[in-house]
Amino acid sequence: MISRAMPGRMLAVALSLYACSQTQEPAASKPPASSDPVAIHSAPQSTAQIETAVVDFKPIQPELVLVGKVAYGEDRYSKISSPLQGRVVEVRAKLGDRVEAGATLLVIDSSDITAAYSEFVKEASELEYSTRAQELAKELYATKALALKDLKQAENDLIKARAEFRRAKERLLSLRIPAQELEKPLAQQRITSRFEMKSPLTGTVVERAVTPGQSVGSDAGQVLFTVADLDRLQVVADVYERDLALVKVSQVGRINVEAYPGTDFASVVASIGDVVDPNTRTIKVRAWVDNRDQRLKPEMFARLRLDIGDATPFLTIPKEAVVEIDGKYFVYLVDAPDHYEKREVVVSNVSSGQVRILEGLTSGQRIVIKGAVLVKGQEAK
Repeated sequence: MISRAMPGRMLAVALSLYACSQTQEPAASKPPASSDPVAIHSAPQSTAQIETAVVDFKPIQPELVLVGKVAYGEDRYSKISSPLQGRVVEVRAKLGDRVEAGATLLVIDSSDITAAYSEFVKEASELEYSTRAQELAKELYATKALALKDLKQAENDLIKARAEFRRAKERLLSLRIPAQELEKPLAQQRITSRFEMKSPLTGTVVERAVTPGQSVGSDAGQVLFTVADLDRLQVVADVYERDLALVKVSQVGRINVEAYPGTDFASVVASIGDVVDPNTRTIKVRAWVDNRDQRLKPEMFARLRLDIGDATPFLTIPKEAVVEIDGKYFVYLVDAPDHYEKREVVVSNVSSGQVRILEGLTSGQRIVIKGAVLVKGQEAK
């Protein structure tokens, strides 16, 4: 006779055997590799801050980027010192003033001019006397009323007087007394102890180190004014030996400075140095840059960008779209609205704001180009 409890016992045994089989043969699991795609859902509040775009080929101009700084043009600035000693009685130029070439910067009262002019007048009188004496001696010698040795003495005196007069005149010229004033007859000359120091070029007063009443000397190291032409500046940059062949005089380039991000200033290579710096192994390159709007300032750090080849289409994306994680680079691929997939890529810099995709993406895929950091934050949660 078969017991009614038999089916229940058979069911219990079957369940027990099934449980044992599950314990002895667990399901195999494989940890995801770091390159496996990871799906991330964006939080609603961050969606508005995320922008996407389709990856595509864009023409990229190969360029050489040189680091340097803005400087005055080599022949477009002047450090001005006083050529004589004296006391400043008037300062006519202020810091920031635009002055023309020949404009008076300051007036100095100098005893050097008084002493030099007194010597000039004396030597002029001596020259006039010696000239007359030599002419008279020549006439007397012709009538045999004067010995030859006396004629020679008069001629020697005239030579000495001419030399002394020339020396006195050169001294006044060195004190910036106008030559045309010295060519006038003595009675018509108007020379005083006042000296007007003038600007040698047209430009802006960028440095001033003098005040009325100050005593100044003839030391060239005592710079009173610096006048510079700020309408046209230079960028002085360093180029490594390996890149020297890529740089040519008259090559067109662009200047970028931190003060105006995203703004290009047109430039032209003016000169390439002939000496290699033994410490940095670089050569100096100078490039002219137009600065009529006065936005560039000397001593600003700058980058000189030079085109070095024809434009080539590359798969490029904004640098902001790439995030770095543990030394690797990733972008976020758009799978669906508010749904992103992390994708590892290999990139190469091509400009300040763009990178070239070497591996990991293909044309036509949509990625996050702004807000990638927000998506990365959602992944961490």
